[in-house]
Amino acid sequence: MKQTKISEAVVRRLPVYLQVLNEMVNREIQTVSSQDLGTKLDLNPAQIRKDLAYFGEFGRKGVGYDVVYLIEKIRQILKVDQTIKVALVGAGNLGHALCNYNKYSKDNMQITAVFDVHPSKIGTSINNLKVLPMSELISTVAEQKIRIGIITVPAFEAQNVANQFVEAGVEGILNFAPAILRVPDEVRIQNADFTRELLSIAYYLVREGETQDESDLD
Repeated sequence: MKQTKISEAVVRRLPVYLQVLNEMVNREIQTVSSQDLGTKLDLNPAQIRKDLAYFGEFGRKGVGYDVVYLIEKIRQILKVDQTIKVALVGAGNLGHALCNYNKYSKDNMQITAVFDVHPSKIGTSINNLKVLPMSELISTVAEQKIRIGIITVPAFEAQNVANQFVEAGVEGILNFAPAILRVPDEVRIQNADFTRELLSIAYYLVREGETQDESDLD
């Protein structure tokens, strides 16, 4: 792999490529060109070739990419060719949904521990995972060698949970709480804020009485 600093935009596109390639395997497609991938993803084929070239030469000129081989390489790049254990804090509706999805996911990122602070939830089970008290988070993360934490708690509790994840030694946090969290630079944090995403979509909505083509007003 080339020792070049990879932009976040490239890293975010890799899972998208992986998703499309997995769909191709299910349809028994053996090879694919950057042109075909570009058409499916509405991306410039040159951008796809450039993204992949950061990590090596995976295609053959005039032939394209072997789908199974490229899946294997992208999984290695994303480090999901090995099992990565994940802990989730917040056994509410969203936490249940994420655990349900994870149960049937073929990815090697697996939720292996669930925590909550509320006595009514502690001791219950989600997909054979017993909900544990927060007091056991640090020891469980160490024992299971958990590397990623997911936060699905209310905003006012999120920073405290993040602090405990950091103390436990996780390397990355996926935050679903509508809160800006502060963590050390060595801990990667990704925010999945539904409210923020909805507000972004709202910007593009056509206001009542407006037309989509502003040229009609000229």
